[in-house]
Amino acid sequence: MTAGINIIAVANQKGGVGKTTTTVTLAGLLAQQGYHTLMVDLDPHGSLTSYFNFDPETIKDSVYNLYQQAVNKTPLVVDKIIQATRFERLSLFPASTALATLEKQLGGRSGMGLVLAQALKQLDKTYQYVLIDCPPMLGMLMINALAACDQLVIPVQTEFLAIKGLQRMLRTLKMIEHSLHTPVSYHVLPTLYDQRTRASKECLQTLREDYKTHISSVVIPVDTKFRDASYAGKPLSMMAANTHGVLAYSQFLEEIGTGDIKHSDNATVQQQVNKQINNSADYQQAM
Repeated sequence: MTAGINIIAVANQKGGVGKTTTTVTLAGLLAQQGYHTLMVDLDPHGSLTSYFNFDPETIKDSVYNLYQQAVNKTPLVVDKIIQATRFERLSLFPASTALATLEKQLGGRSGMGLVLAQALKQLDKTYQYVLIDCPPMLGMLMINALAACDQLVIPVQTEFLAIKGLQRMLRTLKMIEHSLHTPVSYHVLPTLYDQRTRASKECLQTLREDYKTHISSVVIPVDTKFRDASYAGKPLSMMAANTHGVLAYSQFLEEIGTGDIKHSDNATVQQQVNKQINNSADYQQAM
């Protein structure tokens, strides 16, 4: 929570729900709008880092450095860690696999939960937006993300096992809010919606009934173009701006009051998304 920067954490304790896709797509859209945007990879698996063709197993400078500096009580050196991507206004705080050892090394030390927030304070003149891709487990890195963020986005795949993951995530959030002594604004974002299946439809209905005050009105559909974008190492909005997945994420940005996307009629945008879902050959071939 840093003046001058809008910090959005993307988290769920269940994998495979579209967490990294959400981070990349939102960041890409914001960068295209003209905002200097930083992506932060806090997941030891380094999926976000790998997406932009950095190797989390061999990268020299990563988020891990911040915690080493904090333990050694040396000033946090942030600029050295930031990696430029090949896309204008889009930068990355990469992860390294060494992050997996942090909990064992530093879990008992006081003050470790605020390291990321303190580092991001140095960047309030450089970036307008920060997107944090969180690890899929409760621990020091998740606490760092939630202590730093202004908003939390929880992607939830529209299938019933993912709802169980959402329940665990919200219990975790409650615990962390109690520890931080402050509430965290959060949005539940349905993802990977397949309107051909009864399970997807029933799961979406359950989400809308049980999480009325936090569920997004936007639904992110299955879109195989996301796979193409991942293979190319590009945000999908920079490859195919009018696909139904990108349109849905654009609408979500507007809904949470982020960026400067202006749609005069949300219903019209949703109709456009639905039309593309129905007509898209990619969608018909999707899993």
